Amino acid sequence: MLNVSSIFQRFLLVFSMRVFSNPVGSGSLWFDNLTTADGTPVAYDPQARAFLPMPPFCINREVIGCNWIAPEQGAFCRSCAMTALAPDPSIANAMPNWAKTEAAKRWVLDNLGRWHWFRPEDPGAPPVFHMLAEGLTPVAMGHAGGVVTISVAEVDPVLSITRREALDEPYRTMIGHMRHEIAHMLWWRLSLREDFLEAFRAMFGDERADYQAALQRYYYEGPTPDWRLRYLTTYASAHPHEDWAETAAHLLHLTDIADSFVASGLSSPQLPHPGWDPYSEPDARLLIHVAASLTMGVNHVNRSMGLSDLYPFVLSEIALQKLVFVHGWLRRGAQGL
Repeated sequence: MLNVSSIFQRFLLVFSMRVFSNPVGSGSLWFDNLTTADGTPVAYDPQARAFLPMPPFCINREVIGCNWIAPEQGAFCRSCAMTALAPDPSIANAMPNWAKTEAAKRWVLDNLGRWHWFRPEDPGAPPVFHMLAEGLTPVAMGHAGGVVTISVAEVDPVLSITRREALDEPYRTMIGHMRHEIAHMLWWRLSLREDFLEAFRAMFGDERADYQAALQRYYYEGPTPDWRLRYLTTYASAHPHEDWAETAAHLLHLTDIADSFVASGLSSPQLPHPGWDPYSEPDARLLIHVAASLTMGVNHVNRSMGLSDLYPFVLSEIALQKLVFVHGWLRRGAQGL
């Protein structure tokens, strides 16, 4: 008898975002695995989106636990090669914080690879990362000219919660930082297209407005009283650049929440069909509706354990229009199709 459920589960193990086939035996692997259950070393191939049981492994495997393959023995993997500046190892907790930060970067890069960003077929420049540890002075995260600066200290849960409370941000994680700052870099890439800039300004406003003055005004006066009607977050209201970065990050949040839900073998009447691939979904409004519906259920589960909501945001119609806009540009991919 044809076992549709079994076939569907095998489909998930091969093609889902976070659950993969074991290349040397039974069972499955998750995105961050270094070995199989029986201890066989494996590494992730981001091009094939599969685990391999043989080297070459990334040279950072023994340094920070990177589990991606390398193009040749003694080389960095595609993700680690983007890190031009590593944190000072003499600063307390720099190395373990860096390891967790690189893991978050690999996750986000693989997300974007679903839309062909920063893969070999991408004709444009990949991001360059400066990973900095914090001594006595905090590190200002940001993007400039293709360079993404990240404070690895932000993976520390105490520091993250402290800053979340101080800045009144309901969500603050390293994956969130990666998505936000890489979104700035993606804007920089897309801004080389005149058709993008014209469309962007019509949707988000003129990014040529004084950025520093806008941030000073935001931190001094706060967001406008009606920000919930026009933006996803208070910070998005500061400047068109930040509105884009927050919106793009949230599109990645929602798409990956839906993708990970499917990858885990969970089911919901909200899913369009078995084996649905959120990254291949052309209808942005459908994708966002499904993802938002799923988050409401997961939020409810979190509350049963006294935890914060997984996705503590409300989507206004204007914010939804912006998400649809970003989806249209990011999904067409780095090749601009």
